[in-house]
Amino acid sequence: MICRISKEQRTALKKRLRRLCRPAWLGTLRTTKPLSDDWGFDRGTAVDRYYIEGFLEDYRQDIHGRVLEVKDRCYAERFGVGVEVSDILDIDTTNSRANVVADLSQAHSIPSNVYDCFILTQTLQLIYDVRAAIFHAHRILRPGGVLLLTVPSVSRIVHDCALQSDYWRFTVASCQRLIEEAFGKWVTCRSYGNVLASIAFLAGLAYQELSVHELEACDDYFPVIIAVRAVKAPGPVQASSQL
Repeated sequence: MICRISKEQRTALKKRLRRLCRPAWLGTLRTTKPLSDDWGFDRGTAVDRYYIEGFLEDYRQDIHGRVLEVKDRCYAERFGVGVEVSDILDIDTTNSRANVVADLSQAHSIPSNVYDCFILTQTLQLIYDVRAAIFHAHRILRPGGVLLLTVPSVSRIVHDCALQSDYWRFTVASCQRLIEEAFGKWVTCRSYGNVLASIAFLAGLAYQELSVHELEACDDYFPVIIAVRAVKAPGPVQASSQL
């Protein structure tokens, strides 16, 4: 007696045979725990830093004059060109380095039109009222001033948040629309990363454990971070509209 199988069964069988012929060897990644619980910093440098620092290197000419950065002035000092004043923003009153203490989503205490550059890396995901934060980022820049922003597209939850205040992950589409609401047409937005870099970042590998070729491959469907350069429209100083 001949046993006939359906077309769907034949297709499923072929796929199973292909998997057996070309198995995916996960090796040390076949675990439900990350290889590092510290973003990979205990193994080297976190994968997302490779892309953040590459982005800032590309736009280092924007980091000049009076610059604002979150938590410390690490990137202003490393990438700045002609920085005259370097201010540090933090919501944490115990940060002795911060000379601008404010919640960016309620930063009315920061004067308008004062900064030439605002370096805002990996912070927006920790702010619930994203639109208000972007409004203030735009307001405090001088006309022609530049916002250099990075946000995660894939990432573990931040330790310090205790699962309570790590709110968002972003895409190019969401960033483009959000930033354009405040900055208009003066926005450039792109993604960095690929599926391997995303897996490595989530697993806690350091970027030094990947090759440059593996890191530089860009797949818009598997971003690690989204990076945005937004310019406040040049021209006479005008009062910012209210939220």
